Amino acid sequence: MLAVTRYRVPEADAAGFLTRARDALAVLAARPGWRTGHIGRAVDDPTLWLISTEWADVGSYRRALSSYEVKVSAAALLSQAIDEPTAFELLTTTNISARAADAGTVGIGRAAGPAISSDLD
Repeated sequence: MLAVTRYRVPEADAAGFLTRARDALAVLAARPGWRTGHIGRAVDDPTLWLISTEWADVGSYRRALSSYEVKVSAAALLSQAIDEPTAFELLTTTNISARAADAGTVGIGRAAGPAISSDLD
């Protein structure tokens, strides 16, 4: 699940916005289901910013937004976003990797299949 929020930030407020956005990402990154996040600014319009986050599923995203820590630390910033749809279902990706999809969760000596044994069993 991808969440994208866009912001109009006057150039004079850019440094402060970037600090608050980094703080918001740090709080969100500590929540279960977090995958990655980015802060960006439009190349041709330096007053247009975005924060994008990727989550394991929509439930993780919604629970993160309703957590106490996010409400205290990030909600004020997130509430300043441009009023438009922000949550997107990921349908495809072009980020092709040689690593297995479960490489981050399957340890050494464990195969990706459910019934493949090793000499460590």
